[in-house]
Formats: sequence, C-alpha cells, structure tokens
Amino acid sequence: MIYGAAGYTGGMAAEHAASAGFNLVVAGRTKDREALEILAGRLGADSRLFSLDDPETIARGLEGISVLLNAAGPFMNTAKPLMSAAIRAGVHYLDFSAELDTYRQALALDGQARAAGVMLLPGSGGSVAMLGSLAGHAVARVNHPRKISIALQVAGGMSRGSVTSASQNITTETLHLIGGELVPRSPEEVRDFDFGEGPLSSFPVTLPDLVTLHQATGVGDIETFVHVAAGAFPTGDANNLPAGPSVNERAANRYHATVEVTDTDGTVVYSVLDTVNGYTFTAMAAAEAARRVLDGEVRPGFQTPAGLFGYGFAETIADTRIIDVTPSEDGD
Repeated sequence: MIYGAAGYTGGMAAEHAASAGFNLVVAGRTKDREALEILAGRLGADSRLFSLDDPETIARGLEGISVLLNAAGPFMNTAKPLMSAAIRAGVHYLDFSAELDTYRQALALDGQARAAGVMLLPGSGGSVAMLGSLAGHAVARVNHPRKISIALQVAGGMSRGSVTSASQNITTETLHLIGGELVPRSPEEVRDFDFGEGPLSSFPVTLPDLVTLHQATGVGDIETFVHVAAGAFPTGDANNLPAGPSVNERAANRYHATVEVTDTDGTVVYSVLDTVNGYTFTAMAAAEAARRVLDGEVRPGFQTPAGLFGYGFAETIADTRIIDVTPSEDGD
C-alpha cells in the first residue's frame, strides 16, 4: 500500500510500483477520492480511503497489507499514527520523510516494533537513502572514523507538498551530533563544500541524517549542511504552486552530495555522489526498497536503508554514482 499516492512523489512511486508488478493498493484521505480512483484505474490497482484520526479506522484500512509506504506529508501528522498502526497490524512500514521527528518517533517505537517482528524503515527514499550510502562508502575508506561532515546540493524546483512540509517543520534549533548526542550549534557556521565543480557556500541544517548516519555507521560526531541552488525554494502561497517540477525540469536538475570523513589519526577522505533529481530518486528508491522488503529483506525494529540494504543501495537507483576524490581535487 502507498498511503498518500495522490500526492506528487507518492504518485510517481505508485507508477514505479505498478510497473514492477506489485499487488498494489493506493490509499489516502477522503478529499483525495477522485484522484485516487483515477490513479487506481490507470495503474490497475485497488484503492482505499481512510483518515488517520482513529486507530481502529487505520487498522481496517491496513487489512490484508504486508508492506506500507507512507507518502503523505507533512510526516509530523502521519508518521506516528501509521507506524503505531503498522506495528499493531504486523505491517512493515516505509516512508521518505525528511523530518527529524519521524526518526525520533521510530527510535521511540523500536522496542515495540522488534517485539512485533515489524520493521520501521523511514527514509527509504530521498536524502536519507542518498546520504546514507555516500557516508557509508566514505566511512569504509578509513580505519577508525571519528567525524562525518556531509552536505546536500538541492537543485531545481520543489513540490507543493515539500514546501508545505518545510514551512510547517522549521526546526527552531540548528543541531549537530557530538559524542552521539544532538546538541545546538550556530546557524552562522557556513562553510564551503565542493560538489564536483568548485566550492559552494553551504549552511548547517538539522537533517534526519544526524540520526540515521549514526544508526548506520556508529560514528558519534556528525554535521549536516545544504546548498540550495538559486530559485530552488519558491516564495509565495504554496497552494498556488504547481504539484511539482515537470519531467524536463527534473531532468535538467541533478542532485549532488559530498562527504568528508575524518579518522581518529587525522586522515580525511572525500567522496561525492551524483544522482538524478531528488524527486525522481525518491520515487524510484522508495519503490525499490518496498520491492526488496516484499521479497523478504526485513530486519525488525527501526532500520535505515544503508544499514539494511548496504552502502551500495543508492547506486542501484537510476544512474547514481559515488566518486572518491583526493584533497587536491576537493580544493583543500
């Protein structure tokens, strides 16, 4: 089941799931009835409508489902009720949330999920899948990794749903991970990262990767940055925006990320990720993650894509590649 399949990225994920031959159910809230019925008819899928206000209603909605992909943002409103219901129903849960609280909730529910034999896999697409693979790749290049500094370059327009989620989930504190604990840092600590074409100014942000990279690699000191290309974050009323970037806009705006990993002996290694547009990657990665879970790649409790599928997961999506660079090439 894809809950939130009427949305921009959820709809793309449903297309990939249907083309992969899934026994697919598209689902969402009552207000999305018409869009879901049209989508279900086009994909040859079943459709269901249910709200997330009542646990019994969600339980009925999940009957007969073995894997759930939550594509309904803002995830601050949907992740916890769907994770909790999935645990009770014995359904494996996936999403592609970029909201830190989703991962805190998954951690809090880890014990219940393990006891129920249910997997919680937030971040099965998006930056968490991208950066997890990139960081894991670089961490494996040193003997005793001490610190991860990682940055994502966001290019192209944003979807209406992403803008709405971002506007409702502005983290009041800029955080980084020190000794395995989230602690505040100054948002003014801007620094340059080279994504492959020269240094670009990037600002520190609170990404869920602070939690997931620690979970996957065990590294205790992690900082996350973003460089947002001009025009990537629109202004004005989100309701007046198009659903999301067009096919041509996505094709013209690839995403990049870069990481530096510092070893306890002072050695620093650098790697760069080059991939398709973030929305394209997210839909493809989430559908592929769901396929692998349906095929039995499951570990109960809170998991990360890189931890579950291995550090090569991102490179199985579209034409994603990770390149190792030397300090001289990186500009340091």
